[in-house]
Amino acid sequence: MLTPLTPVPFREPGSDGSGRHGFPPAPEPLPIPVMDNHTHLDFRSGSLTVDASAALDAAEAVGVQGAVQVGCDLESSRFTVQAVERDSRLLGAVAIHPNDAPKYARNGKLEDALSEIEILASHPRIRAIGETGLDFFRTEGEGLAHQRYSFRRHIDIAKRLDLTLQIHDRDAHDDVVQVLKEEGAPSRVVFHCFSGDEDLARICNNEGWYMSFAGTLTFKNAGDLRSALAIADPDRVLVETDAPYLTPHPFRGRPNASYMIPYTVRAMAELTSSELSILCSGIAANTLRAYGSWD
Repeated sequence: MLTPLTPVPFREPGSDGSGRHGFPPAPEPLPIPVMDNHTHLDFRSGSLTVDASAALDAAEAVGVQGAVQVGCDLESSRFTVQAVERDSRLLGAVAIHPNDAPKYARNGKLEDALSEIEILASHPRIRAIGETGLDFFRTEGEGLAHQRYSFRRHIDIAKRLDLTLQIHDRDAHDDVVQVLKEEGAPSRVVFHCFSGDEDLARICNNEGWYMSFAGTLTFKNAGDLRSALAIADPDRVLVETDAPYLTPHPFRGRPNASYMIPYTVRAMAELTSSELSILCSGIAANTLRAYGSWD
């Protein structure tokens, strides 16, 4: 059974009575609907919990008409399959997160976990393998070998099932690109929460890989990220929350949710001197190319 997420309740976003620790106010709706291509509806931010359906209702009210629910281990990947069956506004991604791969490996359970991920990925509303990749920030030593092995196996699953690959890349840009080129990348690759600079953006442009920008784009120390967006191929640009994390400025530190997407999209329009409706239309079209229809 799908694990229930108790509502806060999700009244108006930002009016839950918990002050600066609560959900930020709802933004002005977007002129053209877009999708949040990376969220974690099963994750909780501190003591706040959110009913998945209510969260999607709040997002839809401001022009975020769908989302990709992302699994990071077996429990959250099972949740993802059940969630996409319950709400047609969701598509899903399933995987073993790079920081979890060493834990499964140390327990002798990585192969079994990868086998189950492939079974879960056969569901018609699971459209991506992810998030997978490399994380040199939280993992070191022998864990890196397990990460690399797991990443290669996920690439293989994505290719055999013709699914999009959602990449987690933290402090590992060169190595992620190297593995993708050695293994042969799937036909659709998304750099989730793109964290690279202009050099990585150029590689993504050349390879036809999608760059998904999150609230980090609005952070004061994100100069390299803004420079990357400036040269990113508009046909390869997506948007996400990574909720409940990475809440955009000026609400950083408060819980994130899909309804916050308009704050990031408006920042993207300002940074690229784009007309907002044109940018929204482009993001929506790119998302459909990356994951297929929500219908």
